[in-house]
Order: sequence, then C-alpha cells, then structure tokens
Amino acid sequence: MFHADGSLATGPIALCEVQGYVYLAYRVAARLAADREELRLSAGLTLKAESLRRVFEQAFWDDAIGTYALALDGEKRPCAVRTSNAGQLLFTGIAAPERAARVVGGLLDPDFFTGWGIRTVNRRERRYNPASYHNGSVWPHDNAIIALGLARYGHCSEALTLTTALFDAAAHMHLRRLPELFCGFERQRDKAPTLYPVACAPQAWAAVTPYALIQACLGLEVHCGSAKLGLRKPRLPHFIDWMTVKRLTVGTASVDLMLRRHDSSVAVSLLARNGAAEVEVML
Repeated sequence: MFHADGSLATGPIALCEVQGYVYLAYRVAARLAADREELRLSAGLTLKAESLRRVFEQAFWDDAIGTYALALDGEKRPCAVRTSNAGQLLFTGIAAPERAARVVGGLLDPDFFTGWGIRTVNRRERRYNPASYHNGSVWPHDNAIIALGLARYGHCSEALTLTTALFDAAAHMHLRRLPELFCGFERQRDKAPTLYPVACAPQAWAAVTPYALIQACLGLEVHCGSAKLGLRKPRLPHFIDWMTVKRLTVGTASVDLMLRRHDSSVAVSLLARNGAAEVEVML
C-alpha cells in the first residue's frame, strides 16, 4: 500500500474494496432478513449500507485521478493511486453510477489494460512494475471480479473485451490453464503473455475465472427465493458461436439452456426444466 509519491502507507489501512464488500454484505444480509420476514433487522441493515455508501463516496473518491483511492492510511489520508482495486468496487455495487463509468473508462485505458487483461496498478504510478507480484501484474481472478462488476453496471462491451483478452491469454498457457497471475507487459503481435515464474497453477480462484467471465457476458443472475433465472443483456464473445448450459440450479429447480450468438445479441432457448424455475431474458 503506497501513496502517489511512492511512499509506503502506515497502518491501520482501510482498503477501498473492503468497504465495498462490507456494503455488499449489509445489502445481502438485508435481503435475507426480509425473506425471513425480519423487517426491522432488514431495514437496519439497509440503513447501515446506505450510510456506509455515503461516507465511502466522500472519503475515497478522488476527482483528480478519476477513480477511488486505493486506501486510507492510519491518519485517514487517501492513497491517491490508480489500481484495479477500484474495479472490484463495481462488483460490490457501492460505486455511484456516474463515477463507476469513469472507473470503467480508466480500467480499459492502455495504462491499465495490457491487451491480455487489466493490471493491478496503472503504469503511470510510482511503484508500477509489470513483473511485480502486486504492483502491475495481471491477476485473472481480479479481472473476473471486475468483469462481473462491468456487467452489473451495464458495461457489456467492456465485459466482452476483458473476457476475450483473458481467453486469448489462456490459449498461450500450459494446458490452457490460467495461472495465479502473469506479468503486466503490453500485448504484442505474435508474442505470448510473459509468465510470472513462481505463479501457482493450478489455483482455485484462477480456475473459476472462465466461468465468472461467461457469467458476466451473459449477465447471469440467479434469484433462488423467487426461483427466477435472469439474463441481463446477454452477449457471447466472438469466438463462441453457441453453448449449452446444463443443470443450472435455481433454488430447488434446474434448467438446461441453449445460447446462440447473433451479432450483438444472444438467442436463449430453454431445452429442459426440472421444477418451477422461470427464465427471463432482459435485452
């Protein structure tokens, strides 16, 4: 954790994405409480989430860098550094829509986006190093979380771009298996991504990355309580013409789907249904 001048931040440190995950926990817990008809508890948790969101926006947004600060240090000073941590905020839903759009624009800028994925640290920052563990490398699971956030805020084209980049990177890896991380050098014609020498492969959170990327492209939302499966603005990357998804569980029910790519849309066909699940496609 460091400041814009490269100096290390002193603790205790409040990371930006941790605030987002607390916010998301409050929101999900509120929904669970409402489902159990504990309405007072649900209202209290919703209030906590909204209060945290307001304080977070005031404390972490930095208009000068066009994104959220990496963290607050022990003296509550913002670490005004552009990092992919802000991208994870999109997944949690804490970011205001207009500010989320600026975060998205920054993450897809060449200073962040290598062509293989999004770097952990923008290459204009003082401690940027494309061959470091955290300060400029590309982490597939980090990118997958960002892709889910892109879908959440309706940035479908950007989610497709990121998905294509990671799948292209995987094609160069041993067994086409995404590793824990790889170096954040810029993509060049006829050259593979530069491997990080001691990256774990296989690794669980890297292994699930392709599934999360496909979920982001399809805008897949599962609502178990109402037994509803939603596909919000579904898209497929150019290298997937069609795919089937079998035994997709929705509460106690399940469905089999066929998805076919048509230019900028996807045709969704229900092949089988076991139980009372409902499928809704939102274009």
